[in-house]
Amino acid sequence: MPKLYDNVSRTRKPDWLKIRLHKSDTFAEVDRIVTRHALHTICSSGRCPNKAECWSKRTATFMILGDICTRNCRFCATRTGHPLPPDAGEPEKVAESVLLMGLRHVVVTSVTRDDLPDRGAAHWAATVEAIRAKNPDATIELLISDLDAEPAFLDTVIASKPDIIGHNIETVCRLTPVVRTRATYATSLATLRYLAKAGVVVKSGLMVGLGESDEEVVQTLADLREAGVRIVTIGQYLRPTAEHFPVAEYVTPEQFEEYRLKALSMGFDFCASAPLVRSSYLADEAAACLRQ
Repeated sequence: MPKLYDNVSRTRKPDWLKIRLHKSDTFAEVDRIVTRHALHTICSSGRCPNKAECWSKRTATFMILGDICTRNCRFCATRTGHPLPPDAGEPEKVAESVLLMGLRHVVVTSVTRDDLPDRGAAHWAATVEAIRAKNPDATIELLISDLDAEPAFLDTVIASKPDIIGHNIETVCRLTPVVRTRATYATSLATLRYLAKAGVVVKSGLMVGLGESDEEVVQTLADLREAGVRIVTIGQYLRPTAEHFPVAEYVTPEQFEEYRLKALSMGFDFCASAPLVRSSYLADEAAACLRQ
């Protein structure tokens, strides 16, 4: 049975959700570069709990196409409204940032841009090409919106040849219309399926703790695998503000490990599943796993 909502959002977070810093000399170096050059990463602006660990491995995530989203999902803290036009110089700026930071694996994400004729596809492609030109040895991973599952838009991104393209399913089918706006479960699966059929290494992720049942999580994993997804992440949903969707449950680390083992048994090449896991967590390890 699906879990019922309670007052869990108001209770003290369990110990396993406490952030443990993994700072190193490499982290300090990357942090100095980011500060000195005023570089923008979602790691910092999104207050990611894994920033120290990822930067220590020279992995970071950049957000392009502005910071205003055209959708207003109930789980997301990103501002919504009318975005500014894309910055034509942004691809070069991101590429230069990757070079300055000495990144080995770079993840690029964005707000959703339903206002743009191609949903931002050409800007995505230009960013990949710019990063590749300045950083030929870095692996590039994208975390795109659904792009309305439009083949022409997806083909534009695919043609830029990133190493991995991700799109998050976010939650189980039943809860999708409750917590997401405009996006549908079917459209997300269609986007992932199209990418996989084009020969792309495809990644997706979902949050738990929104009120889903274990059976629904397993069914979502099965749907992702059937669509051709090879890498999956599973993490705890944390309510950004009191205005957002409430947390229904703090899932235990033991349950996350069960999800991880289940995903691997289904044939996923890599699964990161733990309370503090986010979309780009262990992204470098997933990329390395696929190269073996």
